[in-house]
Amino acid sequence: MIKKINHIGVAVKDLNEGIRFYRENLGLEIEGIEEIKEQKVKVAFIPLGESRIELLQSTDPNGPIAKFIEKKGEGIHHIALDVERIEETLQKLKEKGVQLIDEKPRIGAHGIKIAFLHPRGTKGVLMELCEKHE
Repeated sequence: MIKKINHIGVAVKDLNEGIRFYRENLGLEIEGIEEIKEQKVKVAFIPLGESRIELLQSTDPNGPIAKFIEKKGEGIHHIALDVERIEETLQKLKEKGVQLIDEKPRIGAHGIKIAFLHPRGTKGVLMELCEKHE
């Protein structure tokens, strides 16, 4: 079901400042920047081994990332896991009583299928499932 950690999402107020921190202080380079209008977010990916760090900046003061930062401040927002057959994985999790945010996958960054699991059902961690197009 789960193959590996795809990325760790980090909410930031200012994407450029976040990029600057990771580049200048940690020596990490940005893979790319993408805006996902449906999710009201602009993201930057930083490759790190087999995984990535995803910096997330809200593009809307009422967007989910803006609300997260307002409530909890900047920091880790979610952990994303690569899965095979995301629809089947969601169905199995639902049958086990795991609370889903997304009953069906939607399209995320890089055009991959994603779905979120509610933190109430995952011991307080927002989890994103990702299925790459092979």
